[in-house]
Amino acid sequence: MFIIGLTGGIASGKSTVAGMMRDCDCTVIDADRIAREVVEPGKPAHQKIVASFGQSVLLPSGELNRPALGEIIFSDESKRKLLNKCTHPYIHRQMIYQLLCSFIRGHPFVVMELPLLYETGAFLKYFHKVIVVNCTHSQEVERLMLRNSLTEEQALARIDVQMLLEEKCRRADIVISNVGDRDQTRQQTVAIVTALRRSWRHVAMRLLALSVFAPLLFSVYWALS
Repeated sequence: MFIIGLTGGIASGKSTVAGMMRDCDCTVIDADRIAREVVEPGKPAHQKIVASFGQSVLLPSGELNRPALGEIIFSDESKRKLLNKCTHPYIHRQMIYQLLCSFIRGHPFVVMELPLLYETGAFLKYFHKVIVVNCTHSQEVERLMLRNSLTEEQALARIDVQMLLEEKCRRADIVISNVGDRDQTRQQTVAIVTALRRSWRHVAMRLLALSVFAPLLFSVYWALS
């Protein structure tokens, strides 16, 4: 099994492309979804956030008040790093678990949707290819304002804390243009998935894994016999 990284700007269309890949029966591990799950009330990451930021970042239900927390972390880099320290270990642990499950199930490749792939560098050295979803800066601002009900100033503040989308495109192995309509984006996505499915790299990766783990498994079997 090999791993594909999927990233882009804060509102460039990563989730749209990820959804199209799921429509093509690809396995997609969504870091944002996992991030929401690990901060549910009662979970360790939630407890660490409350201990670090106080009760003011909670709703009456005990869930995180995301707009309030967003105002704090997007205006203070030290607070943003503190939040990452509270959540990233749990997010990465769950992502690794899902990767292992996919390997066991025999998937030829897995797509990992990571908004901050380049910013954090997490898993970067393990990717066979990195796909970046691109759009214009004005589209990014407009989409973010509409999606999150933000002012232009708030949207720009969130965009500015990430690496420039142009730089992400420069580093990418594959760029999907999401400046047009959904059909154009879908055509690009389907073509990329088709090319990935033609790859034999997953066979080589499984043979490598077998060469590493087979002696260990044999030793365990021999010891238990």
